[in-house]
Amino acid sequence: MESDQAKPAATQFFRNRAATALPRHRGRRRMAHENRVLLFALASGLAGLIPAMVLLWTGPYSGSTQWTLTVVIVTCWLAFSFAVRGMVMRPLQTLANMQAALREGDFSMRARVGNPEDALGELMREVNALSEMLREQRLGAMEASALLGTVMGEIDVAVFTFDPESRLRLVNRAGERLLSQNVERLLGKTAVELGLADCLEGEMARTLEKSFPARSGRWGVRRTVFRQGGAPHQLLVVSDLSQALREEERQAWQRLVRVLGHEMNNSLAPISSIAQSLETLLKREPRSADWEDDLRRGLRIIAERSDALSKFMRDYSRLARLPKPQLQGVELGALVRAAASVETRLPVEVAPGPQITLQGDPDQLQQVLINLIRNAADASLETQGGVSVGWQRNGSALDVYVRDEGLGIANPGNLFVPFFTTKPGGSGIGLALSRQIAEAHGGTVQLRNRVEGNGCEARLHLPL
Repeated sequence: MESDQAKPAATQFFRNRAATALPRHRGRRRMAHENRVLLFALASGLAGLIPAMVLLWTGPYSGSTQWTLTVVIVTCWLAFSFAVRGMVMRPLQTLANMQAALREGDFSMRARVGNPEDALGELMREVNALSEMLREQRLGAMEASALLGTVMGEIDVAVFTFDPESRLRLVNRAGERLLSQNVERLLGKTAVELGLADCLEGEMARTLEKSFPARSGRWGVRRTVFRQGGAPHQLLVVSDLSQALREEERQAWQRLVRVLGHEMNNSLAPISSIAQSLETLLKREPRSADWEDDLRRGLRIIAERSDALSKFMRDYSRLARLPKPQLQGVELGALVRAAASVETRLPVEVAPGPQITLQGDPDQLQQVLINLIRNAADASLETQGGVSVGWQRNGSALDVYVRDEGLGIANPGNLFVPFFTTKPGGSGIGLALSRQIAEAHGGTVQLRNRVEGNGCEARLHLPL
C-alpha cells in the first residue's frame, strides 16, 4: 500500500504529466462523445458477431440462408449499437438543453423522469429540483429588487452609489430632486462633477453645512463601503436635518413657553388680584379698623409669590446652563458612600459592589446620586420603608441602582418633565437635571416600579 508521504508526490507527478501532455492534444481534433459511444457499442458486438459469421459461413448452409442470416445479424448489430448511442445521448442532450435554459434565465423547462429509482432518474429529479430552486430564488430576488426600488423611490433621503472611480452608478428620486437633474443625466458622472466629492471624504457619519442645486442647509451624511463584482463601491446617504431641527426647535420653544407661562401665571395671578384688593382697600373711606393688618398680609403674599417666581427663574437658569463635565478618574464606591451619607432622615443601605474606577465629573455624578437617593427617601418616609443603593458591572457599562420601599410611580409619563412635582415644596428639576447630567456622560437614567416588591427602582447607566 502506498504511504502517505508518497501520495502527494504521485499526485504532483500525474498533474505534471497531464500539464505537459495537454498542449499536444490542443491542435488535434478529438472524436465526439456520441461517436465514441457508438464505436464502443459496435466493438462490444464484434465479440459475438465474428464467431457467428465464422460458424455461419463455414457451416453446411445454403447461400441464400447464409446471406439472409448475415443481413439480419448485421442489421440487429447496427440497430442495437445505434440504440445504445441514442439511449446515452438523449438524456445528455436534455441536460444540456436544461443547462442552457438555466444559463439564459429560463427556469420553466423540466426533464422527464423515467424510473426515479435508477441513477439516471435520480439525476433528472435533482436537476428538476435545482431548476425549481433557482426559479424560486429568481422570483424572490425580483420581488426583493422591486420592493427595494419602491422603498428607494419613496423615502425622502437621497441615496447615491459610486464605483471605484467615484462615478455615480445608482441614485433614487430624492437624489434627483436634490441635484435638480434626472437620472439619465446623473449616471456616469464623477463625484467632483456632481459636487459630492466632499461627502465621500472624512468621517463615515457626520453633519455638514452645504449648498445643493435644490436647496442649502444642514445635512446628515452617512457613507459606507460595499463590494460588487469584487470591486469596492461607496454608498452615500444624504438627509436634510434642517426641517427636523426646526421642528425640534419649535417644540422646544412650545415647551419653554408652556412651562414659563404656567409658573408665571401661578405667581402673577395672585399678585395682580391682591394688588387690586389692596388698591380698593386704600381707596375705601372710611377704612376699617384692621386695614393695616390686611395691607401687611397682602404685601407679605406679594413678597412670597415674588420670591417663588425668582426661585423658579434661578432653577430654570441652572437647568439650562449646566456646565460641561470635567472628566477625571472617579472611584465609584467612595462616590456612592459619600452620596448616601448626605441623607440623614433615614439610614441608607449601601450594598457592596466591585472595585470600579470610571471617567466622569465627580461633582455632577454625586449630584445625580443625591437627587435619586433623596427621592427614594421621600417615597420611603411615607410608608416607613428603607432605601438601598448598589452598583454592578453590565458588560462594558455600569449600572448604579437606588431602590425604595414607597408606593411606587403613579404617573411615569411626567417623571422627567421640568418643574413637574407632586411633593409639597418640590422644585421639579431634580430628575430632569439628573438625566441631563447622565446624558452628558453618555449614559441614561431610568425609573420603574419594582417587580420583586413594593416601591421604585432608579437606575443610572454609565459607560466604562
